[in-house]
Amino acid sequence: MEISQSCEGIFLSQKRYALNLLKRFKLDKCKAVGTPLVMNEKLTKDDGEERENPKVYKSLIGSLLYLTTSMPDIMFAVSLLSRYMQSLSTKHFGAAKRVLRYIRGTINYGIWYRNVENGALIGYSDSDWGGCIFSWSKKKQDIVAHSSAEAEYVAAASATNQAIWLRKIFLEL
Repeated sequence: MEISQSCEGIFLSQKRYALNLLKRFKLDKCKAVGTPLVMNEKLTKDDGEERENPKVYKSLIGSLLYLTTSMPDIMFAVSLLSRYMQSLSTKHFGAAKRVLRYIRGTINYGIWYRNVENGALIGYSDSDWGGCIFSWSKKKQDIVAHSSAEAEYVAAASATNQAIWLRKIFLEL
């Protein structure tokens, strides 16, 4: 972890670690891509592709998980790929290498914590909790809504509850 502190704020990055990771998987001179995953690509457990070495794949996914501390933009892709550690195929390994190619293009990115007097907490909500295939968390809803408007109201109330909780934590910090 590389930490740069100034009067404007703190910048966290893992550039050196990312460069070493790219070298380890022989992608240090690869062409960068704009997204960590291919749009609309469906990854499945049994996709009929040839099986790969699980030891190398597990090492790659573990390294990528460590890298998410300063690159949260790859978190979804890495958590999705980690689901296939027991039944990985050439397709899964190719998707993991694409994440490395994305890192190649965003090697100088990191997290910037600015000094701010008055910050704003912004949140989003969606009533279709279980319908999204890309959701990081799915759970059975507590309430059965009788209309889509009621479902949106319940989702907004839940988001508001979380926002109040987060605001209390931020005030303590």
